[in-house]
Amino acid sequence: MSEEAVAAPDRFAEARVVVPRHVVHREFPTETVILNLRTGKYHGLNPTAGAMLEALAASGTVAAASTEVAEKFGLAEGEVAEDVRRLCEALLERGLIELDEA
Repeated sequence: MSEEAVAAPDRFAEARVVVPRHVVHREFPTETVILNLRTGKYHGLNPTAGAMLEALAASGTVAAASTEVAEKFGLAEGEVAEDVRRLCEALLERGLIELDEA
């Protein structure tokens, strides 16, 4: 495993996650659709990942979003936190979220 992969979760622990203005999303019964207006690319999230995105947009932190999603689905917060971090990595890679490390 690379050093970057090992350090990735810490990046989210210290930063606020922000959905930028050029990204819009809409929840549907079977998926959440995200559109990056700069690239014109659509992305689909399953209902659980969609709930994670909504929690991140509302709270801005992995910890707060993890707590919210864990309570919503009756899951262990530690398990959910790892899933939220992985989702953040994927969204960040696609330009669908930004980190505010201030």
